[in-house]
Amino acid sequence: MQERVLFGTYTKKTSQGIYQGTLDTTAKTLTNDGLLVATDNPTYLALSAKDRLYSVDKENDEGGIAAWQLDGSTANKLNAVIAPGTPPAYVAVDEARQLVYSANYHKGTASVMKIADNGELELTDEVTHTGNGPRPEQTEAHIHYTDLTPDNRLAVIDLGADKVYVYNVSATGKLTEQSVLTVEAGFGPRHLVFTPDGQHAFLAGELSSQVASLSYDAQTGSFKVLGIVKTIPDDFSEHNGAAAIRLSQDGHFLYVSNRGYNSLAVFAVDADAQLTPIQQISTEGDFPRDFDLDATEEFAVVVNQNTDNATLYARDQASGKLSLLQKDVHVPEGVCVRF
Repeated sequence: MQERVLFGTYTKKTSQGIYQGTLDTTAKTLTNDGLLVATDNPTYLALSAKDRLYSVDKENDEGGIAAWQLDGSTANKLNAVIAPGTPPAYVAVDEARQLVYSANYHKGTASVMKIADNGELELTDEVTHTGNGPRPEQTEAHIHYTDLTPDNRLAVIDLGADKVYVYNVSATGKLTEQSVLTVEAGFGPRHLVFTPDGQHAFLAGELSSQVASLSYDAQTGSFKVLGIVKTIPDDFSEHNGAAAIRLSQDGHFLYVSNRGYNSLAVFAVDADAQLTPIQQISTEGDFPRDFDLDATEEFAVVVNQNTDNATLYARDQASGKLSLLQKDVHVPEGVCVRF
């Protein structure tokens, strides 16, 4: 079987935009098939059920979200919602309400856009956070993630203020605050994944190199911290930032990328959402900002931003552990992997 994989990138050096690759699950090989579309700094990607692609977009001194219609090996731009300033850092699709959400790290904003019948986007709401934390990277609010909870609320993660917000979302794309979780000072929350039953979640702490186990109460739309573990060894003293976080579909294994220690950390998940570290495997490159599991969950692909390479692993579904298959796939300035 051949699976399409998209790579979002920075375009500060040699990259030209969004690249398209193929994972051959029979041959167990990954290839970069070339440029899908030339565009500036498409650092994060989201796909809709209608094969529309929504990407972070930079146009001169403005940034926002672009909408594309995919057609085989081509992508046609539908429109973009942009504004002066730095582009967002995250984008997600809400299929039920036909909305798109984005998180702007530098502006501290969470935005909501309506998807028109033709796939184009229109801004419907935007909230701006304030706050700060104890670390140098936390002088102001930095929203890094905007995505759905299992009960179709919106989780908004503020790395700068050490907070996780939950918003209610109207059918027309308006936000109203439901709850706020304040995590340990300096934790630096970045990304979130939920367990299959929707009752627990795992929160990656970029600045602290930790991951927190959370409970989630759908009745109140609120989180509670249950426990925290490190994503790197105790004796690693150099700079590290935890980045992407993924959970297997059965909820038994959690994966977190480490930028600095340059690894994927693998954890076993018990029935109470407590984590036990079981593996640290090198990403065979520098600064692994993102990775993803394929549809079969027999493979994982990570991109190393600073060394311009993607790495392919086989995944043992029984043990959750990864083993290296390929490490020399050229992906310039890779920062996002999307199957």
